[in-house]
Amino acid sequence: MERCDLGERRRGPIWTRRAGAAAPRGVIVNILHSVQGYHSKTIHFLNVAFDNSGDSLLAGDRQGNIYVFDLNGNRFNLVQRTMQACTALAFNLRRKTEFLVALADYSVKCFDTGTQELVSWMRGHESSVSSISVHGSGKYAITTSTDTAQLWDLDTFQRIRKLNVRQSVGIQKVFFLPLSNTILSCFKDNSVFAWEFDTLHCKYQLSPPVEGSVLFYKVFAVTRDGRTLVAGGKSNHLHLWCLELKQLIRIIQMPEKVRAVRHLEFLPDSFDGGSNQVLGVLSQDNIMRFINIETCKLLFDIGSPEEGISTAVISPNGQYIASVMENGSLNIYSVQALTQEGNKPPPFTFKVVEDGPKYTSEANKLITKVTSGRSKGPWKSKQSKIQSRMLKLQENTSLENKENELPGGLNKKRLQALLKGFGEYPAKYRMFVWRSLLQLPENHLAFSSLIDRGIHSAFVNIQKEYPIKSGKLLRVLQRTLSALAHWSAIFAETPYIPLLAFPFVKLFQNNQLICFEVVATVVVNFCQHWFEYFPNPPVNVLGMMENVLAHHDKELLQHLTKYNVTSQVYAWPLLETLLSEVLTREEWLKAFDNIFSNHPSYFLMIVVAYVICSRAPLLHCNQAADFEYFFHHRNNVDINVVIKEAYHLMEATPLDIHPQHMLDDFTPLTKGQYPVFNKYPMFVMNYQAQKWEKIRQDEIEYLQERQLAHESEAKAQQQKAEDEAWYRKQKLLQEADEQRQKILLEEEKLAEQRQRLAVVKRELEVKELQLLDASRRRFLNYQQDQLQTELKHLNDEIARKASMRQQETNALRDIEPESQKQLFEQHLIKDQEAVTKEMKEEVEARRRKVDLEDQRVQRLIEIDKEIQKAHTVAEENLARAEQKHTDTDWRLQRQQRLRRDDQDREKRYREIVKLLHDNRVKEAELLKALRETEEKKQEDVQNKAQLEEEQKAAAAADGHRKQFLDDRMNDELELAEKLQREDGCFERLHGLKARCTERGVEVQQVPGSGNISLHDLSTLASSPHNRRRAELARQERELMAEVRRLRRRLTSRARARLPPAPSPATTWSP
Repeated sequence: MERCDLGERRRGPIWTRRAGAAAPRGVIVNILHSVQGYHSKTIHFLNVAFDNSGDSLLAGDRQGNIYVFDLNGNRFNLVQRTMQACTALAFNLRRKTEFLVALADYSVKCFDTGTQELVSWMRGHESSVSSISVHGSGKYAITTSTDTAQLWDLDTFQRIRKLNVRQSVGIQKVFFLPLSNTILSCFKDNSVFAWEFDTLHCKYQLSPPVEGSVLFYKVFAVTRDGRTLVAGGKSNHLHLWCLELKQLIRIIQMPEKVRAVRHLEFLPDSFDGGSNQVLGVLSQDNIMRFINIETCKLLFDIGSPEEGISTAVISPNGQYIASVMENGSLNIYSVQALTQEGNKPPPFTFKVVEDGPKYTSEANKLITKVTSGRSKGPWKSKQSKIQSRMLKLQENTSLENKENELPGGLNKKRLQALLKGFGEYPAKYRMFVWRSLLQLPENHLAFSSLIDRGIHSAFVNIQKEYPIKSGKLLRVLQRTLSALAHWSAIFAETPYIPLLAFPFVKLFQNNQLICFEVVATVVVNFCQHWFEYFPNPPVNVLGMMENVLAHHDKELLQHLTKYNVTSQVYAWPLLETLLSEVLTREEWLKAFDNIFSNHPSYFLMIVVAYVICSRAPLLHCNQAADFEYFFHHRNNVDINVVIKEAYHLMEATPLDIHPQHMLDDFTPLTKGQYPVFNKYPMFVMNYQAQKWEKIRQDEIEYLQERQLAHESEAKAQQQKAEDEAWYRKQKLLQEADEQRQKILLEEEKLAEQRQRLAVVKRELEVKELQLLDASRRRFLNYQQDQLQTELKHLNDEIARKASMRQQETNALRDIEPESQKQLFEQHLIKDQEAVTKEMKEEVEARRRKVDLEDQRVQRLIEIDKEIQKAHTVAEENLARAEQKHTDTDWRLQRQQRLRRDDQDREKRYREIVKLLHDNRVKEAELLKALRETEEKKQEDVQNKAQLEEEQKAAAAADGHRKQFLDDRMNDELELAEKLQREDGCFERLHGLKARCTERGVEVQQVPGSGNISLHDLSTLASSPHNRRRAELARQERELMAEVRRLRRRLTSRARARLPPAPSPATTWSP
């Protein structure tokens, strides 16, 4: 047995090699989800669900992981993680990639397997959702919990209706019946109700089981044709109900090992026409047994007590069984491997039940035991006897009878006989009979693909042409017509297709698949050759009908021809509307009971019969408008007479003009995919398609041009708005600039006022200081005057006391002895010294006090001055910093240029120094020669005196030049020192000044030749802070040029005054 462990994988293959029909015990693969870790464990699967095709399986585990298993593609994929345990699943929605999952928080969510995103979230239940039932169209769903059932629209995901019950009566299950618009609800009190889906009115109720077999229903199953219901519970009995007869038809007794039934599900078969015969019964022993409900034979079983089954689901195609095991794993079974016989069609059987005496217990008549061999008949008593006879098909059955067999066990010949006897089919079974007669394939997938393409562009605004009051009916008509247009392009261009389809849309509005297939079958079979002359009416078909009318009622045809009434007037309106304009609902249904039960040519015959049966009023009409009105409105014509006349025409019309000879036999739609419908002139469709394409292109161009115009207009508006915004911005900027200018003017005024205020403040402060100084001086003078006055008073007092003492002394001199006199003098001296000391101390204290006050006043004045000076210095520093900040860049550039110029200038100065040195040597030689000449010629005193005067003049000029250079140098040094003091470069200035002083000393020590040291001047010129360096260099060059000119003049004068020296007789040659 193949085993697949999902583990932590999100996708991968399901099996490495498929077992096929030889799978052991039918198991294709066993799937489990284990988690490895500190505590390894297996995550249990809880629910499974198949899609409509039966090839894909949806499974959810206890942790909320939802997996999709593609059994054909051998792939699994983790599509969602809900983080909650799922209680129910549904995978058969209209959109094939969407599924519903009921979660433990009582909510129902819709997810998409392709995008793996949440589509919708449906809330409303107050307890756990136990089941989800989806309508055959995939547009509606019913979710069931123990207290309520809710009906949802899966297009809008809105709740439509809610089924409420009393607390004492719980809900077991609510679900849709297949192939019908009936909802079945099963309650815990064994009551079963059937509800009409459209109106939700109760259609019928199944009566309780007969006495003697009381069974509380827990589980239910319905065949694919929706005709048989099986119910089970805590018993080994199964109740089979016929929903058409609303009666309990059989009670099946399971083996004794079965004490309770946990799950029921029918096994679909390709050949049973929906009336499934094989039923899967899962009992309390975790074994699922498959039995034939007709023969009560046990076919096979799956599961065992060791490997029990918790729940199981069977695929719609009947090929797979997916079962959730008790150990949490998932088994996929192959039905072919289980049966070992393949899907063989069972023989057709007919049972005839003869009346007999009733038995006392009705339940015992219905009980049939399940055996492992042949099925046994019901238990019979001696008092009553039920005879049954099995009629098997004979091998020599004719081909005609085989052709008359229809799906659902119906026979066309018998239906025709029934129709001739009653004139119509029973209203209750009419839809079922029609579906059998038309042999509808029910291609859900193909129809869904057509619907998924959306509304066709030809029918987007159909409500404007056909204003239908019912919105639902309009939507169904729109979708049906769109599906037809997507199926074949001719229907998008056919103007009468809505009239043709509307009766069936109104009849099958609750089942769009059946509605579409009925209309498609009618178009393919009963509208043969209609589109060969498109877009004109079918002239060939109308010609056939005119031939039949001419053969059976030539007078009526001549009358119609007399007034130019052609078949396009009296036949085509009836054909394109399928008689719906001239017949009532009941008459129309009766007519189509006969049309669907006969050859497609009968439809043409019934139209001709309607014209013939209306012979009397037509012969009285003589205007074309009357004829047109007659065939577009209801008339007093008996439909039964028309039907009989149509049958008469079918039999009495000759073969050469009979439409049956020209029309094909009835051909049902193919199963799986719809046939290709291209019986129309392709060139016309191509021309119209080209025309429509051209119109569409013109419309697109017009829309593009209009869009461009709108865009241009929008751009113009935007540009206009931008221009206006720009102008507003410029205006605001101008206003802001004006405001700024005003503010600057105000600031300048304020600055001037501040300056004036500062000047006034300084004046006031000066005046205040002057006043303080004057008051201080007055106070000091006053104190001095006071001190002088006090000293004068003290001196006067001392003198007065001294005179008084002197007088006393003189008075007592004669009386007191000399010792007393001395003592008195001593005391007097001591007193005088003490008074003098006190006066000195007081004067000293007053002087110190005055000094302290002077110091305080002076300190205050100095502090005030320092504060003012600090403010001034701060302002100057701020201004200087700003100026330095602005001058930093050009200073650096200037320094670089000056440095280069200094280098070049130093180089030139060195050359000049060298030349000056050479000149000095030559001048020394020249002076030496001059001195020798002067010694030889002492007689020329006058010339010598003149020469001395000239030397004195040169020396004076040299001294003047040195004084000039010293003055200029001192001025430049002072200026450089001032500039460098501002920059903080004091040490370099002092060094420069010292070097300049030394250079000046050197210059003074140079002999009277007038030479100076240019190296020191180059050093000075290379100072980075000398702003007048270029001027000094220029003046120095001019001065040196003047010195050279003076020397040349002196030399020329000296040579002119001296006689030429005698040349020697011999010369040296090189």
